[in-house]
Amino acid sequence: MPVTIPSTLPARATLESENIFVMTEERARHQDIRPLRVAILNLMPTKIATETQLLRLLGNSPLQVEVTLLHTATHDHKNVSAEHLIAHYRSCRQVRHRKFDGLIITGAPVEQMAFEEVDYWPELVDLMDWAKANVYATMYVCWGAQAGLYHHYGIPKYALERKMFGVFPHRVFDRHTRLLRGFDDVFYAPHSRYTEIRRADLERVPELQILAESDEAGIYIVATRDGRHIYVTGHSEYDSLTLKSEYDRDVSKGLPIHVPLNYYPGDDPAREPVVRWRGHANLLFANWLNYYVYQVTPYHLRDIPERATLNEE
Repeated sequence: MPVTIPSTLPARATLESENIFVMTEERARHQDIRPLRVAILNLMPTKIATETQLLRLLGNSPLQVEVTLLHTATHDHKNVSAEHLIAHYRSCRQVRHRKFDGLIITGAPVEQMAFEEVDYWPELVDLMDWAKANVYATMYVCWGAQAGLYHHYGIPKYALERKMFGVFPHRVFDRHTRLLRGFDDVFYAPHSRYTEIRRADLERVPELQILAESDEAGIYIVATRDGRHIYVTGHSEYDSLTLKSEYDRDVSKGLPIHVPLNYYPGDDPAREPVVRWRGHANLLFANWLNYYVYQVTPYHLRDIPERATLNEE
């Protein structure tokens, strides 16, 4: 089944050119099925590129997914037109009366700032608290993962000596974890961040379990034991040229940046990048939608149980 999106969304043409089945909202209304309702809080400045990347992965599933794009109202979005936001996005406040099967909170290029210094931090905290009773399963990506772990459990982030930038091998810790079903014992994923979370802090929280880690890049996937919150510190959604675009951008601005590791053959930026994470990216999102959203979400979204935090128990 397809991902359901507005017919005017720029991602539609890209996805259709890749033979990914998308369905317009008008056609979806004639389907006798309850689609999964997934909201995406897109915090990335490259909104159109990010929404296309995530829709590509959500569309590679037998499930029909109805997507609602969200933005923060308390931030001045300088890299996307107001027309695009008005036509295709809703503010967090505009969906407070609704319930969703799933929510994805993306990364953002603000990890070098303290969480409380980010201008939309209070709005993000409010959304994460609202999601406890109104969203069944949430996936947090990169800075979004750090933000979620900090807000829910007080897990700090630590500055790195240099940017974690490239494609790194990771190990699966539990082959029976449904989220990683079908994964190889060692798999690759991109990272692009200046901060990290650490195993020692996570191990002090009984509710959390580490599912995948890299010797080079550190913690990759963390989950709550009930599976309703998934934290992914990397960017499995990146397409083939995203790391190249970030590298070229920083070089052109004269910023200190090293070549993304394990991305170009021989780490030579003059050569064509090699994609080694696409299969596992598709598995990650398909498994999340199937095992953590579709098979466990109540048919009537009004029946979503509120998920208590450790402090509330």
